[in-house]
Amino acid sequence: MKKILILHTGGTIAMSQNNDGAVVPNSNNPLDAFQNPFHGKLDLITEDLFNLPSPHIGPKEMLLIQQRIMQAVADGIDGIVVTHGTDTLEETAYFLDLTVPNDLPVVITGAMRSANEIGSDGLHNFQTAIQTAASDQAKGKGVLVVMNDEIHTARYVTKTHTTNVATFRTPTFGPIGLVTKNGAHFFEKLLLQSCHPIDHVIKHVYLIKAYAGMDPELLGMLANSATNGVVIEALGAGNLPPTVLPELKKILDRKIPVVLVSRCFNGIAQDVYGYDGGGIQLNNLGVTFCHGLNGQKARIKLLVGLSYGLKGKSLTDFVSDAVS
Repeated sequence: MKKILILHTGGTIAMSQNNDGAVVPNSNNPLDAFQNPFHGKLDLITEDLFNLPSPHIGPKEMLLIQQRIMQAVADGIDGIVVTHGTDTLEETAYFLDLTVPNDLPVVITGAMRSANEIGSDGLHNFQTAIQTAASDQAKGKGVLVVMNDEIHTARYVTKTHTTNVATFRTPTFGPIGLVTKNGAHFFEKLLLQSCHPIDHVIKHVYLIKAYAGMDPELLGMLANSATNGVVIEALGAGNLPPTVLPELKKILDRKIPVVLVSRCFNGIAQDVYGYDGGGIQLNNLGVTFCHGLNGQKARIKLLVGLSYGLKGKSLTDFVSDAVS
């Protein structure tokens, strides 16, 4: 019988509305009362790591989840399910994707509706996540996000709607599988990945979004000895207003890695344009182009790479290659 470790971390899936209509954490996780529908088929081991809304979860908490999963790998667990709030779910999922070996299924799920709402999706998502974690086909697929009967890769999935139960989507590529009453079914396979297990996370890795008439002072504030890295969601294919270039150069002169992605929903950042502030000039200045990730994922990847001790070309290669 397969052993599936369930790690609860909080989020809407563990919340209810109070008398004032506000959605708040419960003193007791409603999922703890979940009756195992797989009795006799799966051994479910449940732990409450913490009970936090996802905006309260950062790299420190992500590392605690990763460390517990690494212990489960050593203990011979067959699969992992992590319940999590949806606001930062994709970042935790990608952090785990980068730092956990690809030896067993790790599945992240959550809910868009609290436990006492009509049409609450938490229990259903929880059940389908368990089914996926127990699937032999889920091995070697990287960390997976299972919501609304769809299976997505942690690398590319993102939250696309503030309240809709179908919020988690993979732009361009779509889900790699579906979950039915008969279990998980996969139709695509993720490209190979590398694992960088870390035992600490550094601080002061920042994410900035570019906009028309961007104020250069924003970047100027980051040109200091405390800053370890900067990710910029650039315009279009990877361009910035020329007014920010002097401050950007100050950051680069300090040997602080600067990573560029596009703020666009689809596509990748590339060094295409040759005008002042265009991608070609940014590339020549030493900015690293990260291909295929959104801003929050690129920040997680830069954070992991720096925490792992990567520098110079090794860090550039790690961050720029979306398939590693």
